[in-house]
Amino acid sequence: MTSPARLGHMELALREARAAAARGEVPVGAVLVSPAGEVIATAGNRTRELSDPSAHAEMLVIREGTARLGSERLTDHDLYVTLEPCPMCAAVISFARIRRLYYGAPDAKGGGVEHGPRVLSHATCHHRPELYPGLGETEAAALLKAFFAARRPD
Repeated sequence: MTSPARLGHMELALREARAAAARGEVPVGAVLVSPAGEVIATAGNRTRELSDPSAHAEMLVIREGTARLGSERLTDHDLYVTLEPCPMCAAVISFARIRRLYYGAPDAKGGGVEHGPRVLSHATCHHRPELYPGLGETEAAALLKAFFAARRPD
């Protein structure tokens, strides 16, 4: 059973995804949560706005979290993301030692966790967070589908 806190954290991530879409960014949002359940950082994609291909929502919250803590490790922190992280983000999630990864929609094309290179499944992966896919999947997938449908010609 999904706890109300987990649903609330994913709702914050979905809010960030909607804000990203409103800015013309791919609608992906992320929330970093401390071991005590405190929201440490929230972000949506900002790759276009910042002219930075690494400014994915996950990267932004991890950067903010490590800066706030003064450490490159986010041991015992949880990450909520509306879309399965790409290979770049999956590697950084491992390097940051994230405890649990909750994500909404799977990404068969660009995912790096349960699709594509499956970064966290490699023997060379230093740390594997607990995985909880599918939280908020329906809304996350609908946001992405609507975003791309509006940008593609019929």
